[in-house]
Amino acid sequence: MRYRQFSTRAGRGVHGDQFKDAVRGVGLDRSDRLYVVGDSEAAVLDGDGRLLRRWPTGGPGYCIAVDINGNVYVGETCRIEVFDGMGRLLRTHRDAGRLGTVTAIGFAGEDLLAADATHRCIRRYDRDGRFVNNIGDRNNTKGFLIPNGHLDFCLDANGIIYAANAGKYRIERYTSAGELLSHFGRFGTRNPEDFPGCCNPTNVALTAAGRVVVTEKAPARAKVYDAAGTMLCLIGPDAFDQSCRNMDVAVDSRGRIYVVDTARLLVRVFESQDGPAAATSASSPASGGVRP
Repeated sequence: MRYRQFSTRAGRGVHGDQFKDAVRGVGLDRSDRLYVVGDSEAAVLDGDGRLLRRWPTGGPGYCIAVDINGNVYVGETCRIEVFDGMGRLLRTHRDAGRLGTVTAIGFAGEDLLAADATHRCIRRYDRDGRFVNNIGDRNNTKGFLIPNGHLDFCLDANGIIYAANAGKYRIERYTSAGELLSHFGRFGTRNPEDFPGCCNPTNVALTAAGRVVVTEKAPARAKVYDAAGTMLCLIGPDAFDQSCRNMDVAVDSRGRIYVVDTARLLVRVFESQDGPAAATSASSPASGGVRP
């Protein structure tokens, strides 16, 4: 499996689709429209990267997600702002004393899940905003080990949570009740499939076929694994500015991978060189990819 950079979105500047100081999070809706959060604003881009709309958020956003109804959730410090598709604020979710800096958001049925990087766990809330349980804090470190101060997760079609436990050099799978099901990954500097540095991987996303896409820092790069943890492709580190860290990642319905270049404020879009079918359907491990 091999990927190439297809295009870029956003960037540093003063145009409507650009940002001045930071781009931190990306998300996609069911029509593959791209949602970007940076500075204290959210932007929506169409499939060709054209700006559709943009609106201010109450504070710096760290992540952005779109629910099945098209409502847009922006994670901030101690709150989640919920907007309609046009950018009108619908409500603000707070949980004093429990919800810290929100760096990832996901949905499991009618439940809202929020990565709380301050308290190093994932918070689960019901449809009415009531706290249900924590995920990831029933271990010897009393939470995810995240020296980066950033916690990321995603969910598969069955509601299984895939979380990046960077300090343990692995991807962990959980039920929404908080049961640890399995994990893969290990520390290493010689083999490209291993995770180097003080703490990797930092961010995670899933393809429709269940492949696991992660990003790392030092070196900044992306990787694709199968469900068993076998590496299928390495993207970078030449594809990214090497000062990047906590590069958010998302995957669209065609298998294109969107990665935030946090240094240049770009969203880099990678597509499979084997065609859309290879990117969206299961296959056996393949060598190759974009390599150093």
